[in-house]
Amino acid sequence: MSNTKILVVDDEKSIRLTVAQSLEPQGYTVKTAVNGNDALDQLQQEAFDLILTDLKMPGMDGMALVEQAIQLHPNLQMIMISAHGTVENAVEVMKLGAIDFIQKPFTPTEIRELVKQVLDRKTREEDASSFDSLMESAKYQASQRQLEDAIATVKEAIGVDPSQPSAFVLLGQLQESLGDRLEGIKSYRVALDLDPTHKDAQKNLDRATTSTFRPSLS
Repeated sequence: MSNTKILVVDDEKSIRLTVAQSLEPQGYTVKTAVNGNDALDQLQQEAFDLILTDLKMPGMDGMALVEQAIQLHPNLQMIMISAHGTVENAVEVMKLGAIDFIQKPFTPTEIRELVKQVLDRKTREEDASSFDSLMESAKYQASQRQLEDAIATVKEAIGVDPSQPSAFVLLGQLQESLGDRLEGIKSYRVALDLDPTHKDAQKNLDRATTSTFRPSLS
């Protein structure tokens, strides 16, 4: 863990300090950037294992940063920090590889747990046939822009446990990312059939059925 390098990008000093102070005691090497351009300058100088970036920043926003960051380091893991709607942006962010979100405000425990979960996807040694392991593998494949492989893995997870609505939500997002909105809608509806109270499934379905344009960042 001591060799793991993390870059935190946020124009709010309090967020940068909170994330750094939450992760450094865990043995991570944490550096910070005040905006997207600062982050790109650092990425050109050295490699990082993970970036946590705010979605809304002056100048270059988080979406633009993620797009350019993966061109420099294709295997880079990313988490998007947002105080704004996350479901509306999930499909667009997934296309770029940053499929994990954490919403402000968050606690040190929440940020530590999410970072560990994301980093563990590379080295997970659980039984490859378990539902949770397959879902984590699918998320990792999506983070590497291997969307068709991720869809196949999610479908394998569904075969292991078809009662989990979260798998159908992820499947729908992946299908939308590949341009198949109708299949995505079907997947969200299956998730709601399994759990009519599933908020992410409902929000994704509402967005997919009422919008024909790219999700807004506002």
